Amino acid sequence: MWKLLERGSSPVDWCEENYNVSSMIAEFVNTFSNILFVAIPATEMRLLRSCGNKQKLGFFGIWISIMFIGLSSAYFHATLSLLGQFLDELGILWLYCAAFWIFYPKKMFPKILVGNRKRLGLFCLAVAVFGTGLSIVNPIWNAFALMSLCIPSVIVLALKIAASGNPRVKRLGLVVWVVWSLALICWINDKVFCDVWRRIGFPYLHALWHAFMAVTCCFGCVLFSYFRMKEDFPDGKTVLMFWPNDEWVFGLPYAVLKEKDEE
Repeated sequence: MWKLLERGSSPVDWCEENYNVSSMIAEFVNTFSNILFVAIPATEMRLLRSCGNKQKLGFFGIWISIMFIGLSSAYFHATLSLLGQFLDELGILWLYCAAFWIFYPKKMFPKILVGNRKRLGLFCLAVAVFGTGLSIVNPIWNAFALMSLCIPSVIVLALKIAASGNPRVKRLGLVVWVVWSLALICWINDKVFCDVWRRIGFPYLHALWHAFMAVTCCFGCVLFSYFRMKEDFPDGKTVLMFWPNDEWVFGLPYAVLKEKDEE
């Protein structure tokens, strides 16, 4: 039991040299690069408004889950403990399942669900519990299994963006795709070509992975929130806006529900 808490007890180690900056923090840059996983959701929760109470509760749950992942990842990279690895990876697993339950479009529901989101929730819960058990039995494959789980969400998001006539949605979707691609490139390079990047003197690609994935995850959730609000409030006008200036191309996106006659 205590081995879970021991520093370095995780079999996973990234390219950044351990305890190179601080004697207390194993991977210093990888630890603090998780800041966006906390900062963006915290800002989004302040911007969250104009949606029904049920939607607001679900959306808050998603943002809190993302913050939990950021804090768990920071703990893992600071200690490289097995407990930190479990918290980080299981947080991602449960976020995927929760987001799938909350955001999956009803038009795409299998017939067996008969349009019932509660049934979808039970299925997602079963997947999360099963995945949790597998992660405990064989944790070394967790990262690859988690990456495969994102494929359905990527496909659904791509289909929804393609069907949308909103240029803001398409522009934000393009940003998500580009940043996600950069994140994958960083993750692969850090994992496969670590020696090369150490010789160059920049073993911090996993830290860039954190930053890029925080943007991808949060902006993707904003798009899913937008589509869910349009589905649940067809009589309202769902608008995609940007903070702090709605005219900025690279502002922080958020969804707002307005009355159709509201300017």
